[in-house]
Amino acid sequence: MKELLKGYASYNTWASRKLLDVILQLTEEQQHAEMRSSYPSLYKTVLHMLDAESIWWQRLKLLEKLDVPSKHFSGSMNELADELMQQSKRWEDWVNAASPLMLEHVFQYQTFTGEQFKQPTWQMVMHVINHSTYHRGQLITMLRELGLEKLPATDFILWSRGNKK
Repeated sequence: MKELLKGYASYNTWASRKLLDVILQLTEEQQHAEMRSSYPSLYKTVLHMLDAESIWWQRLKLLEKLDVPSKHFSGSMNELADELMQQSKRWEDWVNAASPLMLEHVFQYQTFTGEQFKQPTWQMVMHVINHSTYHRGQLITMLRELGLEKLPATDFILWSRGNKK
């Protein structure tokens, strides 16, 4: 389990970096252009990704009062990309250092609607990575809507074959 999660955490950082490198080349107007998607712009989608990775991180750390970055973050896309990459790296470092017991540990958390759940930590880690993968797919579609044709491939299989540049 640990080796699988280590790979997924590393892949998550790699894939987000590849897409953010493209997004950071765009104008601010393009980064904030409104489109039909779960979140209406590249910027807001990346901000949502930061929210999710950060909120789950805080749950992992057993914080009771969660800080939601989107409630106060107003920085540039460069600053947002830096924040997301730092958070993704935290996940990667934590997984690399986690013992098998830590990954199997069942923790309890509360959703924003007040529901209580208990789950093994490894399931939460998989959720965080899967969630980011889902939104990276949306970012690719949004980039295509902006007219970009040459986009990086971020499939897990490419990362696993060693194409980690």
